Amino acid sequence: MKPSLGGGVIMRTLPRRTLLCAAVVLALPALASNVTRADTVDIAHDGYGAYGATTFWAAGHNGNVAMAGVYQLDKTGHTGVGATWPNGLVPGFCMELQEPPPASAQTYTVMMPDDVYNSYTGQVLGVQKGNYLRELWARYYDTSWTTGGPYTASQNAAAEAFAAAVWEIIYEDLPTSPTGWDVNTDGTLGAGGFLAQNLDAATANKWLHELTGTGPKADLRAFVSKGHQDYLAVVPEPATVIFLGLGGALSLVRRRRLRT
Repeated sequence: MKPSLGGGVIMRTLPRRTLLCAAVVLALPALASNVTRADTVDIAHDGYGAYGATTFWAAGHNGNVAMAGVYQLDKTGHTGVGATWPNGLVPGFCMELQEPPPASAQTYTVMMPDDVYNSYTGQVLGVQKGNYLRELWARYYDTSWTTGGPYTASQNAAAEAFAAAVWEIIYEDLPTSPTGWDVNTDGTLGAGGFLAQNLDAATANKWLHELTGTGPKADLRAFVSKGHQDYLAVVPEPATVIFLGLGGALSLVRRRRLRT
């Protein structure tokens, strides 16, 4: 067992069972074949927004530490609908705990969260879990988590709780109602399940318990790449795209002026 999976996951204790990390990939099965990927983004992990260090048990890890919160993804290229996100930093949340974030630019397929296949649990995320993630984002995501910092203790704790709620939805079996979710308890038999400590679990559970599956929904996409950590990201509103694009253009003009 390597002492670290790199990037967002730091090994603190050895797991009690052998991890088959090489076989653990969260990706669409079709990616294994020679399918043309028409909708892509080129991204690399470039630091964090608000976040905290969460001790977790999930995806074969036993009491390890993950950087839980906003991952800043540096987008440098795209094809197809990948153009929806302007080049620059895109905030995202980790969708899998068994893969490292990309240290250099990697090409990711853009897809609906519902269609993401978790080969660790052997399940496709599905529409119901996808809707819970959309509602979680619409209700509780806070843009102040990506202002560039420094971030307050409450902002870091909230972003960490949000990340834990995302993992709870992804890794646990669907409970009979959202009140059955608990980030402090692994409620799934077999390969699935999620448990976390050293975080604001009360806030994470409150948000989860308030979900209905029919509430407001953010327009989310998944960035998926075999062998690299996958991410959940929101589709920017048109006004946001224009603003970010203008900001990039102005930044380019400033750099050019500085060189002359």
